[in-house]
Amino acid sequence: MHPVKSHAADQAKTVEAYKKAVASCFTFLKQTRSLDDLFAKSSCLTGVEGYLAPVCELHATDRRLITKLAQWRRTHATAFPTQFPVTLEGTASWLRSKLLDVEDRLLFLILDRLGEAIGHLGLANTINDARAVEIDNVVRGVAGVHPGIMSAAMRTLLEWTEQSLAPQCIFLRVLDDNVRAIDFYRRLHFAVSERIPLRRHQENDCVTYVPLPADAPQKPDKHFVRMVYEPPATAAPSQLILTAGPFITAREVSYTLDAVRHGWNRRWNHYINRFEEAFARYIGVRHALTTSSCTGALHLALASLGIGPGDEVIVPEVTWVATANAVVYVGATPVFADIEPESWCLDPASFEACITKRTKAVIPVHLYGHPARMDRIMEIARAHGLHVVEDAAPAIGAEFRGRRVGAFGHFAAFSFQGAKLLVTGEGGMLVTNDSALFEKAHTISDQGRDPQKTFWISQHGLKYKMSNVQAALGLGQLEHLDEMIEKKRLVFSWYFENLMGVPGAQLRDELPWARSIHWMPCLLLEPNGRLSRDQLRAALHQRNIDSRPVFPAISQYPVWKHHLEPKPVARRIAEWGINLPGGVCLKRTHVKYICDSIKEILKHAAG
Repeated sequence: MHPVKSHAADQAKTVEAYKKAVASCFTFLKQTRSLDDLFAKSSCLTGVEGYLAPVCELHATDRRLITKLAQWRRTHATAFPTQFPVTLEGTASWLRSKLLDVEDRLLFLILDRLGEAIGHLGLANTINDARAVEIDNVVRGVAGVHPGIMSAAMRTLLEWTEQSLAPQCIFLRVLDDNVRAIDFYRRLHFAVSERIPLRRHQENDCVTYVPLPADAPQKPDKHFVRMVYEPPATAAPSQLILTAGPFITAREVSYTLDAVRHGWNRRWNHYINRFEEAFARYIGVRHALTTSSCTGALHLALASLGIGPGDEVIVPEVTWVATANAVVYVGATPVFADIEPESWCLDPASFEACITKRTKAVIPVHLYGHPARMDRIMEIARAHGLHVVEDAAPAIGAEFRGRRVGAFGHFAAFSFQGAKLLVTGEGGMLVTNDSALFEKAHTISDQGRDPQKTFWISQHGLKYKMSNVQAALGLGQLEHLDEMIEKKRLVFSWYFENLMGVPGAQLRDELPWARSIHWMPCLLLEPNGRLSRDQLRAALHQRNIDSRPVFPAISQYPVWKHHLEPKPVARRIAEWGINLPGGVCLKRTHVKYICDSIKEILKHAAG
């Protein structure tokens, strides 16, 4: 662990990302104007048949729904801190001015399996520095049907809120005489945190209960019971805690539904164009080209640079084999350089020592989401006239000295494979700032076709295309990528809190000049003769915790022409490094369970 980096200093950026996530998510859901899109944005209830459907623009003129909402409000008036005569006009006005036009409020209808609304519940007061979310408007409008549906709706809302917003606190307030509701919330793991005295204020037909100052002489008329969600600590989970997993929201479902239904013929590349343009802006480059994989993007880059037989390309020894395979695809020879002990990325000194007269390029890898030392790598490459192709497969959004990776080299390649942060199932992206190189890559990627002649092939080419449906999924992911990065960094901060200073293991932290996305939390064991990396993995697996070994030192694969000795740092990290679960949807209780298990296993091994 590097002691210079302060995780507390990152808190402000996390809070701002949280606020942005809330506003963007709520606005996207509330702008829905068609029924098919509404169901694309709805969530299936956990444990029973039914849905949570966001109240949106589609409902603003739905008189049947407005009539239901008004009736439900009248029936449950005493449960609200503000009580007034309910009218259809007033309900329609509330729907517009107090919900749809309010940035930090969201209401879900609770629908049964046939789509009939039987109640609602929502979120309020969500955009704040404390990253606290309040649940409100919990109403069962239709009594005596679908037993358990309200509990299922609450569990679904809690799960959705934790995954979509990652708040520090989820709470609710309920009047103290609503005993049935308090018991209901207790069964869902809400605990009383405080009682807030209230004063009753009446003006004409409107009754309002407002907080009573602490020093007020009068006796409170009622109390708000503030209850905080406190899920039980995770014991041994019944299912394996996986190392990775995508975070798919209503945005991606909505876009891909549109692409499946309408993204053909005249709109065959609608989402491809939008994805490429948005991706280039995000990275800070001029051009982006969708591909079927990161491997394909690397192949296209090397082919566009004219690298071929007789040439050498330097790659780090700890990486996925695709980095070196792309070199072999063009007939060149991969040369393996060592990695840095702290970043686990290409060691500039080792890179420079590997350069020969045949060297034409270098492929630094931003390993497991941490950027390579790009200033020194670019300096060495310029001094020797070498091309730089960044392998940013697992590192979209990572930054080197405030600049996003992918914006440094002649080309950069990204992966959207299913375990990555941004996923399209399979897929990748090639980016560059060089317009001439982009045109070369574009032509090669289209089977070498001359764009001015329909089917005329002017050179040998390749086909690494992405579909419009995949691009729709990728665009949805990209539009909330920063929020996913902050969640990844939050997950890592939980590991940092729990494993800091643990004897026998070292968590790879980011260096002072880097901003990692922590795609994979990485742990390095200290060789001690008592516990191997694989023994630790086996012990974790027995506790339903998945893990991955760090990539082997790839010079040892039997597929290369010559037998090579692995570089020293690469050998040590490859033999003793481990990837821990780090999915965006991982909960704090999961991370604590993982860390407690690691500490217990290490302690037992130490005797």
